[in-house]
Amino acid sequence: MHGNKQHMQKDFFLLTSSKARCKSYINLREVTQRFRLSPGEYVIVPSTYEPHQEGEFILRVFSEKKNTSEEIENRIEADHPVPAPASAGEESEEDQQFRTIFQEIAGDEREISASELKNVLNRVITRHKDLNTEGFSLESCRSMIALMDMDGTGRLNLQEFRHLWNKIKQWQGIFKHYNADQFGSINSYEMRNAVNDAGFRLNNQLYDIITMRYANENMNIDFDSFISCLVRLEAMFRAFQAFDQDGDGTIRLSVLEWLQLTMYA
Repeated sequence: MHGNKQHMQKDFFLLTSSKARCKSYINLREVTQRFRLSPGEYVIVPSTYEPHQEGEFILRVFSEKKNTSEEIENRIEADHPVPAPASAGEESEEDQQFRTIFQEIAGDEREISASELKNVLNRVITRHKDLNTEGFSLESCRSMIALMDMDGTGRLNLQEFRHLWNKIKQWQGIFKHYNADQFGSINSYEMRNAVNDAGFRLNNQLYDIITMRYANENMNIDFDSFISCLVRLEAMFRAFQAFDQDGDGTIRLSVLEWLQLTMYA
């Protein structure tokens, strides 16, 4: 484990026994415990009695020799694999169905708006009974268009739609993996792993913001909210990288640039 600064996965705690823990795990205003441990490397996990609650913790370490401690955090970054273009022979039955519906709705303009995109996606997505979803909202579809609209028309052509559909299929597979019970939602812990599987490395503060923004009152995220979150993440990472010309991880924006970026994302 030495040198590992990544978030510890659930399996680590299932397979690794604790070296010390509080004797009384009860709902008190304050719980204090003192431990004497042999020299080594330890993961200290503070927690509240009820899940999804905030609390303040203080840790004091007394040692004979110099020691170091740090919060386990991920480096904030995103992977953007470029999908290989699919040939006509590789189209699945569902892909062909999408193409037919797209051409039917797009008509002579060969482009679709947000409301038309909603119609196209929901005519197929709602047939996936294991997702237990009523489909995408209009706001989600607007965000999808903002992500994939390369020519700035506010609409999607067939090529842009195909790239979007490939992303949705990839993210749909991730959601299904964590939605094993087929209840149509994943919890906040599963969301952390799902976001990581989608190629986004975030820190604890950002995961808390995602839960606050996209989870319901039971701290569960449904399929529409899951896709909306990943669309927003991809759009914001892509926009940041476009402004970060020297790659130093910082950008400088005018008020106009900031508003254009956030209002259309």
